[in-house]
Amino acid sequence: MNLHYNPNNKDSIIEFTKLLIGKSVLTEFSKEIELLTINSKDKGRLGKVIEELYFNYSPNSSPSADFKEAGLELKASGLKKLAKNKGFNAKERLVLSKINFSDAIKKDFDKDFLTGKNAHLLLVFYLYEKGINLLASIIKLVGDWKYSEIDLEIIRKDFEFIKQKIIDGKAHELSESETNYLGACTKAKDSSVLVSQPNNSILAKPRAYSLKQSYVNHIIASISNTENIKYGKIIETVDIVKKSTLDEIILSKFNLLIGKSDNDLINYFKIPPISKLVKDYHSRISKSIVKSILNVPQNKKVEDYLEEFNKAGIIIKTVRLKENNLPKEDISFPIFEYEALTDENWEESDFKEILERKFLFVFFQFKEEKLILRKVKFWNMPEVDILKAEQVWAKTKEIVENGNIIKGFKTDKNGKTSRLTNFPNKSFNSVAHVRPHASNAKDTYPLPTKDKLTKAKEYTKHCFWLNNTYVRDEIYLK
Repeated sequence: MNLHYNPNNKDSIIEFTKLLIGKSVLTEFSKEIELLTINSKDKGRLGKVIEELYFNYSPNSSPSADFKEAGLELKASGLKKLAKNKGFNAKERLVLSKINFSDAIKKDFDKDFLTGKNAHLLLVFYLYEKGINLLASIIKLVGDWKYSEIDLEIIRKDFEFIKQKIIDGKAHELSESETNYLGACTKAKDSSVLVSQPNNSILAKPRAYSLKQSYVNHIIASISNTENIKYGKIIETVDIVKKSTLDEIILSKFNLLIGKSDNDLINYFKIPPISKLVKDYHSRISKSIVKSILNVPQNKKVEDYLEEFNKAGIIIKTVRLKENNLPKEDISFPIFEYEALTDENWEESDFKEILERKFLFVFFQFKEEKLILRKVKFWNMPEVDILKAEQVWAKTKEIVENGNIIKGFKTDKNGKTSRLTNFPNKSFNSVAHVRPHASNAKDTYPLPTKDKLTKAKEYTKHCFWLNNTYVRDEIYLK
């Protein structure tokens, strides 16, 4: 067979793959695709078509890389276009290989991962558009990816964490949010499917090794040559991460400062003064202190500026506690669009994606006029609580779809009238609720179905919130 690339040479393979940019495989191979027997629901079908029709080799499940001699593994994945022409993000995590629980406890990182099929990736990114046939999607970006020494050490620790969890008979407790760059994502078309695991009779969800969506975003920025951001680093050399985990390294920045007051920390870090007359003074000063501790410029966001936070998708939450340990406020999440909410399913929802990430909580507590740094901890939401959050999401979606948002009105003693909604409030369950998160009542998003009571076609922006009692009982006090 006359190939148009050298299967033994990685540069030849990469350059040949780049010829697909701007094209779709459906356009290139319309007649040939008809002869292939590929499940239309198979997320990996684009990669299989590229392998079989473009590279002329049959897809297989071999533990070796697709291009064995060149050491390259082909992966196709989606891109989502960002608003205001700000580039692209990954549509989802990048699945690497299925985890066989019985086999996983025997695996060795250096032998089975580092030198295996996932060590050097040939990545084909296509533009995801809702309703468009995957095979008709336009290929936008092609490049290869090898991990840095520091990334490999973090991934190694993630790999060993997942392995130990399986050895301990806790495969059913695995969560992507427990690790940093390498995750153990669920891998089943039907969420009710369960499989056996070693050392425990409890069945577990099938899982696969995957690179987290946040890490894939970093890859996209790197290989597209559009990344102009200068990142700060927590870890400067590989020797540091060989001695400690990423979590331990980050927490060590705070350990000696626990018990210090806001004034102590302001003076120690020479933080620029903020007027105590501003409405959100305590919020601003606590966030400024956290940035100073992590050596982040005051005009930058921690998650965007620090490379390790960015790659791991760590969300930082600064919480101010009253003297009775109850957070002064509930914890908000990004505002949702009503039309987008009704188009989602739970498994691919924005809310679920956020809840399955790792959080760094920094707790300050009011003591008379001072704020005291009390506690810093990493946290991920347990599966049982994610299920409760799903109930809030599902109820909210149902209300929006049915146009059943407003249930009535109330007038206060000053004669001001406000709307009462059917959205899940704090009494709905112990984890989360929905309420406004807008500059004013006129700050709105369009509705997919007009409200039955008011006939409104748009409504004030809302978001999901974690209950402050949940934050106290399940995060701070544990």
